[in-house]
Amino acid sequence: MNLANRITLVRIFLVPVVMFFLLVRYQFGTFEIGSIHMTYNELIAALVFILAASTDGLDGYIARKRKIVTNLGKFLDPLADKLLISAALISLVEMQRLEAWIAIVIISREFAVTGLRLVAAAEGQVIAASALGKIKTWIQIIAITALMIRNFPFETVGIPFADISIWAMVIITIYSGYDYFMKNRNVIQYS
Repeated sequence: MNLANRITLVRIFLVPVVMFFLLVRYQFGTFEIGSIHMTYNELIAALVFILAASTDGLDGYIARKRKIVTNLGKFLDPLADKLLISAALISLVEMQRLEAWIAIVIISREFAVTGLRLVAAAEGQVIAASALGKIKTWIQIIAITALMIRNFPFETVGIPFADISIWAMVIITIYSGYDYFMKNRNVIQYS
């Protein structure tokens, strides 16, 4: 197994770590920053989430740079992304920091685009990640992180950054899904 695929596997293995720190009932302590009351669990979960998310670009870069792109990597990379984002969204719903319908819309879009890619692959076509899809992923990471750390540091100055980023996440997620289907409608029409 090459280095890029190992990095992707690390991202997958960090998913339960993020969930553990978000959802475990035992709290490792709390602290306050201004008016924000946060647990160390939330801070650790956010840091592990950021670490896991940052490996997304790294594995692809290494695979392309070293010319070690594999079918396993093509399978694992998007799976790792979807597992990380979906697990974080579901955890935030459980913590009552995110409306369930938002998580459902985002996770549904991920399943729909994955389905489109599977249909295309069955016909010998590859649907590469678009620039819009990559922007969507980074906006999702930013919004999820803002929710995990309770809108810090923006909360201290009264800016609803987490709320704004959630709406940006919903809009770009829906639009990028629409874009994938419009650009690849021939895959569906001839299937």
